[in-house]
Amino acid sequence: MIVAFFESFKYVGHMFPMALLRIYMGLFFIGSAYSRYEGDYLYQPRLAATINEWLPLSLAPDWYKSFVEAVVVPNWQIFAYTITYCEFLIGFSLLIGFLVRPVSILGFFLCLNFIYFSSPDVSILYKTYLAIFVTMAWLGAGRCLGFDYFFFKRQRGIWW
Repeated sequence: MIVAFFESFKYVGHMFPMALLRIYMGLFFIGSAYSRYEGDYLYQPRLAATINEWLPLSLAPDWYKSFVEAVVVPNWQIFAYTITYCEFLIGFSLLIGFLVRPVSILGFFLCLNFIYFSSPDVSILYKTYLAIFVTMAWLGAGRCLGFDYFFFKRQRGIWW
């Protein structure tokens, strides 16, 4: 497996800038999950307060707004844990380069939710992350400096 890791740089070296971007995104999401875990995000209704603050200003479809208001706000703690652990999963997977394509799709939907319920300044950042996640899913960014190359050599498929 270690030999395949070094071969990944030799054979897929043209994707090296994408691998660096993938590693940065992994560190960002791990840092975000860690700050949510260490802070009061899991124990105080900050998620519900943020949703209630931005719900009237959101550009989300009406069916999504009603779903969030009826389901997410009353059960804020379950969704706070879900967001935190999904961010950690996304970050760890991007960092080691394992299952980058499915995790990029998960990150796409997570960032889409963040766009709907954040300020316009922050939503620009998450729109950039949406484009990065689409690019990583399209190119299979885990094949360079990641474990996806090891599995891609063994069995070709859409996951690697």
